[in-house]
Amino acid sequence: QLQLVESGGGVVQPGESLTLSCAASGFTLDYYSVGWFRQGPGKEREVVLVSAGNGNLLSDDFVRGRFAISRDNVKNTVYLRMTSLKPGDTGVYYCAAAKTSGLPVGPELYEYWGQGTQVTVSS
Repeated sequence: QLQLVESGGGVVQPGESLTLSCAASGFTLDYYSVGWFRQGPGKEREVVLVSAGNGNLLSDDFVRGRFAISRDNVKNTVYLRMTSLKPGDTGVYYCAAAKTSGLPVGPELYEYWGQGTQVTVSS
């Protein structure tokens, strides 16, 4: 069964950090671009960061310099390291995989999705 499983969400205060994990099973992430998306309350799902298998990256202006994506090919897992979190970062975070070497932005371009993990930034 091909699937992505996310973990690591939680409730943090502004300025704190959090790392999300996205573990793949049934396929190898090496050949896929992996995107992290966020869906805030009452908002549409939007791209946060995209990592291509060749090392290329794309990041949203709102998170640039604060969020970073990394891959562990042995564990077949992609991580989203979030620092200096703000209340505006609150939402459900999803990871998704697309079999391409590009940096797709639209959610409709992704074939596999995780179940989502809630991140709440509040004082």
